[in-house]
Amino acid sequence: MRCAAFLVTVALAIPSPALAQSPVPSARPVVVQGAMQIEVDALVHRLDRPAMETVGGWTFWRGTIDGYPVIVSKTLKGMTNAAAATVIAVERYHAIAIINQGTAGGHDPALHVYDIVLGTSSVNLGAFKSPARPAGAGSSTLDWSPIDLTAADGSAASGATPRHPATFKGDTSLLAAARSARQTYTKGKIVEGVIGSSDVWNDEVDRILKLHAVYGTEAEEMETASAAQIAAQLDVPLLGIRILSDNTLNGGAYDPKTSEACEDYVYHVVKAYIATLKR
Repeated sequence: MRCAAFLVTVALAIPSPALAQSPVPSARPVVVQGAMQIEVDALVHRLDRPAMETVGGWTFWRGTIDGYPVIVSKTLKGMTNAAAATVIAVERYHAIAIINQGTAGGHDPALHVYDIVLGTSSVNLGAFKSPARPAGAGSSTLDWSPIDLTAADGSAASGATPRHPATFKGDTSLLAAARSARQTYTKGKIVEGVIGSSDVWNDEVDRILKLHAVYGTEAEEMETASAAQIAAQLDVPLLGIRILSDNTLNGGAYDPKTSEACEDYVYHVVKAYIATLKR
């Protein structure tokens, strides 16, 4: 995540004989990502004639939905894994579009478990600069300032403080497909907003509320912004779709069944998007 170009190089250099032999489908596939097995199982079972492939530590299931190529990708957890899996999805499988989906923790007290956030944008919540403090002065994450890792070289070292972390817009065509599938989802409400990503699990209420207030985050997880950064660099559309599996702000307890509910909705989003590709 600290160096996207390095990840691209590493992923493409994975020593796998199958990498060079993988056939390119006649139509570029839609790729749906999930970090954990629980976040991809239901989607894999929705594929027609799924075939599993592995590249390094990453798993991909190739199949079709409505006769169109779809690949379900288990990215593994975290920003680095998501970035590398996205490179593979684009360079090996020639993804035409990517949906990064799964569970998330709530950043908005008005949202509840089973509510879904469509990522109009995603932000990197793992890149911050702390103010100088002498020994014994303690630490407060509420005083940290964001670092935009996509900014020009040397901007962070120059002393300039960005007002916002790196932000990546969700693709408008994928968002339109997600909107068109709203009526298929009945287990919660669907909102549009900002998805925050980092390799940090935030459970401090004051920090969550500040991230929500300053950066507009509706939910947090560990993959979308990283995948979105790589997809943007490789010019592939991407949309984050996240269901709240818990919300510390209003006592919403973790529910593992939320992952399947999200996958069911995403299946209908994929079908809607495929319909636009066939026109």
